[in-house]
Amino acid sequence: MALDKTFDAKAAEQRIYEAWEKIGAFRAGANAKPGASSYAIMIPPPNVTGVLHMGHAFNNTLQDILIRWKRMQGYDTLWQPGTDHAGIATQMVVERKLAEEGRPPRRDWDREDFTAEIWKWKKTSGNTIFEQLKRLGASCDWDRAAFTMSGAPNAPAGEEGNFHDAVIRVFVEMYNKGLIYRGQRLVNWDPHFETAISDLEVENIETPGHMWHFKYPLASGETYEYVEKDEDGTVTLRETRDYISIATTRPETMLGDGAVAVHPSDERYAPIVGKLCEIPVGPKQHRRQIPIITDEYPDPDFGSGAVKITGAHDFNDYQVAKRGGIPMYRLMNTRGEMRDDGDPYAEAAEIAIEVANGDRTLSEAEADAINLVPDELRGLDRFEARSRVVQQITDEGLAVMVEQEVRDAEGGSAPAAELVPFVENKPIMQPFGDRSKVVIEPMLTDQWFVDTAKIVGPALDAVRDGTVKILPESGEKTYYNWLENIEPWCISRQLWWGHQIPVWHTPGLGGDWRSFCAATEEEALAQMHATFGDEAEFLMVEDEKAATDMLAGYFENMTDTSGVDQRHRPQAIPVFRDPDVLDTWFSSGLWPIGTLGWPEDTEALRKYFPTSTLITGQDIIFFWVARMMMMQLAVVDQVPFDTVYLHGLVRDAKGKKMSKSTGNVVDPLEIVDEYGADALRFTNAAMASLGGVLKLDMARIAGYRNFGTKLWNAARFAEMNGVTGSDGTVPVATYPVNTWILGETARVRETVDQALAEFRFNDAAQALYAFVWGKVCDWYVEFSKPLLLDGDDATKAETRAVMGWVIDQCLILLHPIMPFITEELWGTLAVRPQMLVHTDWPVYGSELIDPAADAEMNWVIEVIETTRSVRAQMHVPAGLKVPMLVSQMDPAARAAWARNETLIKRLARIDSLTEVPSFPKGCATLPVSGATFGLPLAEIIDVDAEKARLEKTLGKLAKELGGLRGRLNNPKFAASAPDEVVEETRANLAAREEEEAKLKDALARLSEL
Repeated sequence: MALDKTFDAKAAEQRIYEAWEKIGAFRAGANAKPGASSYAIMIPPPNVTGVLHMGHAFNNTLQDILIRWKRMQGYDTLWQPGTDHAGIATQMVVERKLAEEGRPPRRDWDREDFTAEIWKWKKTSGNTIFEQLKRLGASCDWDRAAFTMSGAPNAPAGEEGNFHDAVIRVFVEMYNKGLIYRGQRLVNWDPHFETAISDLEVENIETPGHMWHFKYPLASGETYEYVEKDEDGTVTLRETRDYISIATTRPETMLGDGAVAVHPSDERYAPIVGKLCEIPVGPKQHRRQIPIITDEYPDPDFGSGAVKITGAHDFNDYQVAKRGGIPMYRLMNTRGEMRDDGDPYAEAAEIAIEVANGDRTLSEAEADAINLVPDELRGLDRFEARSRVVQQITDEGLAVMVEQEVRDAEGGSAPAAELVPFVENKPIMQPFGDRSKVVIEPMLTDQWFVDTAKIVGPALDAVRDGTVKILPESGEKTYYNWLENIEPWCISRQLWWGHQIPVWHTPGLGGDWRSFCAATEEEALAQMHATFGDEAEFLMVEDEKAATDMLAGYFENMTDTSGVDQRHRPQAIPVFRDPDVLDTWFSSGLWPIGTLGWPEDTEALRKYFPTSTLITGQDIIFFWVARMMMMQLAVVDQVPFDTVYLHGLVRDAKGKKMSKSTGNVVDPLEIVDEYGADALRFTNAAMASLGGVLKLDMARIAGYRNFGTKLWNAARFAEMNGVTGSDGTVPVATYPVNTWILGETARVRETVDQALAEFRFNDAAQALYAFVWGKVCDWYVEFSKPLLLDGDDATKAETRAVMGWVIDQCLILLHPIMPFITEELWGTLAVRPQMLVHTDWPVYGSELIDPAADAEMNWVIEVIETTRSVRAQMHVPAGLKVPMLVSQMDPAARAAWARNETLIKRLARIDSLTEVPSFPKGCATLPVSGATFGLPLAEIIDVDAEKARLEKTLGKLAKELGGLRGRLNNPKFAASAPDEVVEETRANLAAREEEEAKLKDALARLSEL
């Protein structure tokens, strides 16, 4: 079937992809050679709610390049696809859907019915991104598509699997080994979703803010001499104070202060360290006093140097409170409202005062139970409470006051000044939930944690000893820094969608709860009977409240098997399952083994684990990469992969981060619609330099579409000249042009293999671009024309055989990057035994290089390119044939000219060649290897006009260069301009300097004339 004039990507891509799927081209092990080594890639599972964005397109293109390359090499390959159940995101999507349909909100459902709704949504909409990845050409084994909630309780038909079982088993094993525990720590709390969230789900956004300055009066009216000094030790301020000044951006949290901290070296406050000061808010008769302590955390040079310590609502304060044994009082409920539970404020404040005086100590649970929100502020939204607190302090005269000029009615300055509260208006970094868009509250809550300090060692060692390689190397530093300073990992979320914590709780003595961890409810009950005795009866209830309500009617004189007195046991012991679910990073941390069938000893697990290469974004090196390392090593004592390739964010052409607010977000599917998937894929490969900035330029995508067109046209030329593919055997060549192109093909094959082996995707793409466009489509096609048109039968046959083989090699080598157009050409140019996707990758090399032919044809190219360059610089009309002179020629150059004279003259637009002892005046010199040519141009172009034109252009360029250099040499510009602007300016300067060099070279040539 003859090739169409152009490649219709829209019409062809779906047809080709369906053909691949029909033959099972992507199945694990497809095209594997007998006894082949395995090569496995685990897709970073996109959220089940996800749709394809540029990050996905880039990441998956690189994975697909590797897997197609390895599959063609005959490896036993697996590209494992799948999705993450994405707890918060999915729950949000379904809740929004219920609202749109006018159905009851989630809180009006029971847990089981609501999760059933999510499963329904997942069945109809949850695999959207798979279909979008197929449009990109991703060659995953879709039959093995995994899901991090497969096999969960109540999962519908079609969602079978063992991932849920694997997650639960790992939790139980880690719990039993003491690696998982429940405790109270400060976490990021989302008041909208009412759950803890990870750092990755927090967006820190600069927003307008305020810094209020308040006075904390010293207890009992004490005073001290406050002294400030400059750097030379000269006293600049001396006054008697009866307060210590603090500054805060969150006045509502003052209600939970446990201390005021100053730096040990801060001499200003040395006289009052250890004394008490008063929190300036709340009923005066119950005003709380807190100690003034020292800690390394406060910065003496920032603000007043004194910091209020609210351990339950600030991450830095939490660390200070832990070090200093300062009680942490929680002020808010799960909705971000001021607490309205517990005893009246007067009673709670009295307890806190006893603690501050050292007359009483509190456990963490006791401190958490105390509600120190004044009665009139209870139940208020946190921001409303903030306004009330500020007003109360100001009304009481405890705001720090500063002078402010008084303006007259016309806006001029009046001679007097007034005192106003000291409130700094300044931008602050505010944490927002990335999905809820509400301000995140640091909250002291009971959560489940992995004791990461106990499992981090092997993960560090595996990278240090080279077992696992992280690319680029800068990623290793990030990896080490995070793991060496690792905190306990909060793995619980207060959601309904997810893997429910496999722990059951029963009431114990003294109001405490006993916990039993097991893979199933039956196993948990068996543990309870082993503890409380076979005769004990248990009743499963909904939650802790239901269990508490049941605690009436008690056993008498009953003892469990451990000898613990059970006199306070109810007749039917209430049992409830922990309501929390696991953080999705916990389950995705098991992605490598979970997708391969663990804990079963499956063939896939034996064959493909450990996996080979992980390609992922550098932003989740700690959230996912490090956790996979820790968990696989903790569970199966093996690393999950041998290489991690980290890439950055895909940015726009100017290096700016893509965002909806900026309006520069690019939809990859729109690119595919307009330019075809191959153009986008080639662009992704071409910009994938290790550690480089990923700039997506639409002009570049259009250029790579043109590259595909160039390949298509070369194939059409070959077809029209009787070239219809090859059987894969390297042809025998006698003509230098044919021998030369065989050697060039061998060179690029070696370059591409080495580049891909070293994950230098951009080098592979650039080498293929230069070879296919430059060497094959330009030079070889042109060089072959005389042989195909005017050669004898043997010459034509040889050239057809060589061209057919070379075009085939272009298709094979390009296929991993541009699979659609290459597969279309492969199947159209000739009848093949198999599709290109399963064609063997070549192994030929330098044995195909003929040094003599290589030197000769490269000399011919040098002569033509040099001549063309001079003609362009001198503005010689493109179609005009000009005479050429030569003053010296060595034997090799003379022989090369003689064999290729027709080619050189036609392609360089040369009329004739004349040997002369020396060049006459007005001749442009063209030095090449082994010869010096000259073009007599004085009578062909207007030299003076050309010189004037170049000088004028150089003058204009000099002004641009001066401006660019001035900006870059200005320290203020480098310090204040965004990084992408500075980088763009440097790039502009480099481009202009290159242009200037070319113009000066052209002017020098004109001066010779």
